[in-house]
Amino acid sequence: MPDSQSQPAGGARQRLLIVEDDIKFCRLITEYLQRYGFDVTAVHDGEGALRVAIEQKWDAIILDVMLPGIDGFEVLKRIRLISQVPVLMLTALGDETDRIVGLELGADDYLPKTFSPRELLARLRAVLRRTVVAQTISTTGTVTEITVGPLHIKLLTRAVTVNDETVVLTPVEYDLLVELAQARGRIKTREQLLSAIRDRNYDVYDRSIDVHISALRKKLGDDSKNPRLIRTVRSVGYSLVDPGVTTSSLPAIGAP
Repeated sequence: MPDSQSQPAGGARQRLLIVEDDIKFCRLITEYLQRYGFDVTAVHDGEGALRVAIEQKWDAIILDVMLPGIDGFEVLKRIRLISQVPVLMLTALGDETDRIVGLELGADDYLPKTFSPRELLARLRAVLRRTVVAQTISTTGTVTEITVGPLHIKLLTRAVTVNDETVVLTPVEYDLLVELAQARGRIKTREQLLSAIRDRNYDVYDRSIDVHISALRKKLGDDSKNPRLIRTVRSVGYSLVDPGVTTSSLPAIGAP
């Protein structure tokens, strides 16, 4: 049976479903998130989680991978058949394959169980913010997908592919990529990139932008010595370009 916490009178609290078979661990997470205004319900097995997830309306779901009965991947797969509720997956495993499977099935974010409560809260808030943006995009008819050469970004699901191959990015890498993609062909300075993601609970500073861009290039299969997608504009910033389009109008390009 689910462990429910009532919503206080007059409060518009966001409803959160936690699916975790470790009851003590689940209680700790529940108590922490309640302090930050969430109305939390906990379920400890896959079958119960699937039933409650489908029968009720949730603002977000925190879903463990390892569950008795139906595992978290199968729960997520079935939820996605009928709902796009934000799902943040938890795992005791650090294998990249597990992260890719979860993200391909439709998880919005993925967090190893070594996380701190503050990190969980930050990730959860970020997922909820992205959902509000995605809903706004959907209802206003704004662009929901961006394609630049072999690169394809689905803004509603945060899915990224290059040559039809899935690319798994960190939240920082994804947000930087979208900023560059939305300005494709134009230069974004480090200051502009930093300003664009400053309010998203990331520990990012001016020169760390270069580190994140380097990691992003590697994941996109872009040669750092002769980049075709993300160009470095010496002493200025970066530009995302279509490899098939001439970039002669850009300033001189060099390594950071």
